[in-house]
Amino acid sequence: MPAARILAVAFCLGAGSLVGPAVAQVAAQVAAPPGTSVFLEDYTWTELRDAVLQGKTTAIVPIGGTEQSGPALALGKHNARVRLLSERIARELGNAIVAPVIAYVPEGSIAPPSSHMRFPGTLTIPNSVFDATLEAIARSLRVHGFRDIVFLGDHGGYQRDLLRVAEHLNREWSSGTTRAFAPVEYYRASSDGFARLLRARGFRDDEIGTHAGLADTALQLAVDPNMVRKDVLQSGRRLDESVGIYGGNPKRASAELGQLGLDEIVRQSVAAIRAQIGAAARGPVENHP
Repeated sequence: MPAARILAVAFCLGAGSLVGPAVAQVAAQVAAPPGTSVFLEDYTWTELRDAVLQGKTTAIVPIGGTEQSGPALALGKHNARVRLLSERIARELGNAIVAPVIAYVPEGSIAPPSSHMRFPGTLTIPNSVFDATLEAIARSLRVHGFRDIVFLGDHGGYQRDLLRVAEHLNREWSSGTTRAFAPVEYYRASSDGFARLLRARGFRDDEIGTHAGLADTALQLAVDPNMVRKDVLQSGRRLDESVGIYGGNPKRASAELGQLGLDEIVRQSVAAIRAQIGAAARGPVENHP
């Protein structure tokens, strides 16, 4: 149970004090020791300053999105997935801090509604606002001493935006030591790479799908099964493009399959980030689509 929830329970049940001794002891055990988290939000400003001075100079900017993913996947799918994967990637890198997840991204037009905006719950912003937000975040991180800023995007619709922003920042910062990266391997591993693994296990493309199909659903089952409506998957309900599922059938998805995909994303992303940062140390940064 998260420490915050334990404290809330203690407030309701404690007699004469905010936290009873037993609950306080449990809360102390649950709270993460300073410095063990990779999430920027968990640090105080002095702790973050010291972490950067001690070599944690890579910042990961996780980018999700709030969009429909059919009737069986929760709207925050991308946000939960990119947060978990960014944590795993940061721990593998060993010198990275993860910025807060960006949950507001381009998802289509508002008037008239297009793309995922045709389904309730999807939130969209203009590409110009998205690009400006990414740039401001990267410049903020640079001010605080980060030298390698990595954009990780979990959604396919804005991959070119990430590349464009990284290239713009690198031109702006060409005379300094800070660089921006947008490794396409992260998204490719979640789509093409995972699809290859699934095909090798006998799944067809018309099952795997491109959005909210078997691959997407399996990944989410491995990330957080509470975000998947299993009763919908097991029902006879229509699951196709009319309800926001593109090119796939999620009924045979499992957490075990999803774990294969998560591991592949981490493996390819860590390798790509290390390679790009190493290459940047030798010359100009090149982000390729």
